[in-house]
Amino acid sequence: MGPEFLITALVVVLAPGPGVVYTVTTGLSRGRAAALAAALGCTFGIVPSILAAVLGLSALMHAGALTFQVLKYAGAAYLLYLAWQTLKDSGSLAAGRQHPERRSLFAIARTACLINVLNPKLSVFFLAFLPQFVSHGSQSATVQMLAMGGVFMAMTFVVFAVYGAFAALSGETVLKRESVVTWMRRTVVLTFAGFGVKLALSSR
Repeated sequence: MGPEFLITALVVVLAPGPGVVYTVTTGLSRGRAAALAAALGCTFGIVPSILAAVLGLSALMHAGALTFQVLKYAGAAYLLYLAWQTLKDSGSLAAGRQHPERRSLFAIARTACLINVLNPKLSVFFLAFLPQFVSHGSQSATVQMLAMGGVFMAMTFVVFAVYGAFAALSGETVLKRESVVTWMRRTVVLTFAGFGVKLALSSR
């Protein structure tokens, strides 16, 4: 596992996506513990995609248009659902700090996990990504890819946890101003909706 893999993986993890948006908004509205739960959920949401890539199942999904389309639209629908929940004020930017009992840490982690599980492009990504860094002529390609998947998950958790922690630190100050909360809520709604539409309209 060379530096090329570590650098490339870090760049991919740092790139903003639905998981990052959910973790940050959760940290802003509900604090550090909730942000860590979101980061953990996003991390475990990667497991099916990594296993699919390692076992070669994602190759079947990549070839099977119907399977890909079903998962794609399910993921898009879920992102649009999150946008709607946020718009209604019952999503991640609801007044969680004032009413922490509204959502358990498990529920937050479950939502975060589903965001990644329902994204079929992750499996296709790992199918194309991991084999590039397997040593040529290796007799343990599966072990190497599992190890790289584990490192990628560890990076995901650490980076997302840092994102969430910074969001949590600034949440008390930011959320005191209703105008800021309204602007942020609309931004999150547009972001989730944008990700959902992009996923729905995407090809392989």
